[in-house]
Amino acid sequence: MNTQAPIQASVKLAKSHYENFPVASFLLPKKLREPIALIYAFARQADDFADEGDLFPAQRIALLNEFKDELNRIKENRQPSTALFIALQSAINQHHLPMQPFYDLLDAFSQDVTKTRYQDFGEVMHYCRRSANPVGRLMLSLYNEDTPQNLGMADAICSALQLINFLQDIAIDIEKNRIYLPQDELQKYKVTEAQIARGDASGTWSLFMEFQINRARKLLQSGAPLGLILPGRIGLEMRMIIAGGERILKKLHQAHGNVFEYRPKLGKKDWLYMAYRAVSKK
Repeated sequence: MNTQAPIQASVKLAKSHYENFPVASFLLPKKLREPIALIYAFARQADDFADEGDLFPAQRIALLNEFKDELNRIKENRQPSTALFIALQSAINQHHLPMQPFYDLLDAFSQDVTKTRYQDFGEVMHYCRRSANPVGRLMLSLYNEDTPQNLGMADAICSALQLINFLQDIAIDIEKNRIYLPQDELQKYKVTEAQIARGDASGTWSLFMEFQINRARKLLQSGAPLGLILPGRIGLEMRMIIAGGERILKKLHQAHGNVFEYRPKLGKKDWLYMAYRAVSKK
């Protein structure tokens, strides 16, 4: 079966979706752009199974289980049944990628189908461990930089980026009947689901959001030394990603957390600033 078609489609998919953080960017070595694009295509399609369209929950889980069956074939050294996974199998074998991150991503997407509320921050972080951290771990593995110390810092960065994404997408997620904000913290700040559904940023909303912003910033900063430890292009890419997270947090702060009227995105000036920060290592 020809594997070039899914590789080319995966690269196109990675380039066509808007992301606040680089995906298979020009900063990466050419030899790694295809495996990274395949990883992105796997995650994007699985995420769409959990989120997009009008499917019933059982149908969404069935599609995700089909992806899990394909992973099982790879793990058992059997040929997958679809072109995407045949190409992914080749990338996994060529770069000696661990399988667990792929399974973790599927577990997180399956959880999105069945779980819509999180009681406390511990539950949120448990989700981040499977929804975000696997991507960083796979990137480090591709570069042969997956030491325990590096993995720990990458986990902090990826979890922080996931938290930032949650803050950006509060208004979008509530339309899907999802709230990733800890329920106990909403109660502490006297923020109700009805207020979120109304898009109401009055009362203690700004205080609640500032607490969320500061925590995400501290977590991002705890992993930031990784950008200086990693060599060459991966270090540059990591510094760009960290700077992007910082810029979004700054925009959230400047908007007083009012994501109902203003969802922060990175513009041309932001990317130039991020590039400057990355190159100057500031």
